[in-house]
Amino acid sequence: MPRLRILDIFQKAAANGERHLTADQVFSLLKEEGEDVGLATVYRVLSQFEVAGILCRHHFESDCATYELGEPEHHDHLVCLQCGKVEEFVDVDIERRQQEIAERYGYKLEHHTLCLYGICKECREKNQKKSEGTASAK
Repeated sequence: MPRLRILDIFQKAAANGERHLTADQVFSLLKEEGEDVGLATVYRVLSQFEVAGILCRHHFESDCATYELGEPEHHDHLVCLQCGKVEEFVDVDIERRQQEIAERYGYKLEHHTLCLYGICKECREKNQKKSEGTASAK
């Protein structure tokens, strides 16, 4: 049953702190587990899960969609432009300000997404080491 296997992959990934997966990653994980499922089937199931509200789809500065288990708790995202790592966060001040801004313009906020893009600490440290290595090689 591909649907149950794919749902299981997302649940295992979430338990391991890896909540955002692409269709290709799901496909690879299925293959690693010995499942004989085609990539088209993976896309079809992900689409069905999105329509059903089981998964949420995001496009984080890349050509491919990233999926995560849909949860009732709202959260926002920080995305590394170098390695693609995605961090989730909740900030009550940001949420309050967004509500205030919507009200100021006469909107009743129904839904929103916030993605902040930058370079994560690990990538900045790697970049620093590379630049130090390049400088000392001269």
